[in-house]
Amino acid sequence: MEREEKMQALVHYSKKLEPLPDKYRDVDRDAFAVPECQTRVDLFPDVHDGRLHFYADLNVKQSPTIAAFLAILFSAINEQPPETTLGIPSDFVHQIMQGIGLSGREVGLNAMVQRIKRYAEQAAQRTNGDDAHGASAS
Repeated sequence: MEREEKMQALVHYSKKLEPLPDKYRDVDRDAFAVPECQTRVDLFPDVHDGRLHFYADLNVKQSPTIAAFLAILFSAINEQPPETTLGIPSDFVHQIMQGIGLSGREVGLNAMVQRIKRYAEQAAQRTNGDDAHGASAS
């Protein structure tokens, strides 16, 4: 694809980013912010039935590339167990950004992926802790 086509595809994907549920609108945002990003991005993990679902709050019109990246990433990891998120390759951001010619955004995007992986690791520990607790109680 030519650069213009890639940019149009990114704008298309940016529109697929789920809106932030109301339950997150009034929480303390500082705990969910990714300070390494030039643009304000808040990432919210939701764990249910051993599966993760991520939401992001950012200005999509101002940052369509970030919104598109997150929409693509979330489409692969949402409603999956934490192990899926933990399996994101370490060079994932580089591969995606190099492919579309936006390598300059890697620091902030890598920080987002690391934050998401940290949430997944915490969820996996809680799930494994619950399993261990349940096994010891029986």
